[in-house]
Amino acid sequence: MSEFCDNCFKGVTHEGTPTGKWEKIGGVDCYVATPENQADTKAVVLFLPDVFGIQLPNNQLLISDFATNGFKTIGVDYFDGDPIPVEVMSPNYSGPPFDRATWFAKHGPPVAAEAVKNVIKALKAAGVEAFGATGYCYGARFVFNLAFENSIKASAVSHPSLLKVPDDLEKYLSSSKAPLLINSCTVDSQFPLESQAKANEILGDGKFGPGYKQEYFEGCEHGFAVRGDISNPKVKAGKEGAFKASVGWFKKYLVA
Repeated sequence: MSEFCDNCFKGVTHEGTPTGKWEKIGGVDCYVATPENQADTKAVVLFLPDVFGIQLPNNQLLISDFATNGFKTIGVDYFDGDPIPVEVMSPNYSGPPFDRATWFAKHGPPVAAEAVKNVIKALKAAGVEAFGATGYCYGARFVFNLAFENSIKASAVSHPSLLKVPDDLEKYLSSSKAPLLINSCTVDSQFPLESQAKANEILGDGKFGPGYKQEYFEGCEHGFAVRGDISNPKVKAGKEGAFKASVGWFKKYLVA
């Protein structure tokens, strides 16, 4: 299955108590976290997860952390309750091999994209005026798609998967008005150093007027911003750094 790499399916479950709650938005199950004393807002962050979906505690914790930092954040369950099981992620998993190809055929981008569009449509009807989107691994594909359509005001992606380089970068330059942050790392076959350099070549040095920045976290591997082993100081710093960069990006470009 060439669409993903092995690191797309590995990681560590993080501890903590998420603060969001499940809601149905546009017919889609979503995990929603709202800043304290803020019942609603005209600007929200869409959280578009990796293949482990919103059910993964790590993703719920990130959604809650975005809310703690002032953003109503909505995690979209575009796998319709059928993400890749969290136990598959464990290095000690000893169950039957998970059929990635069959799962991906069922939950590929066209199906997931429809769920995202339904959520956006419902939120607009409810009065939301501006969207930021943060995507991790699989979810980054949808951030780019939404940016191409100019459905979002600001974009942040971490260790993106399913991108075509340089095509998607060139399309971003020519089509989008959404400032773009890319959180990248040292070992990432989905978005390797060559692709990172190409992104800087195409979008950097002021070439992309709305705003572009690439953060690089040395010593980290694909998945670090969600599923990294935070007992490793470099990975912990990378995870926290990617989150901090994303929060700063949305404060600068979504609500400024």
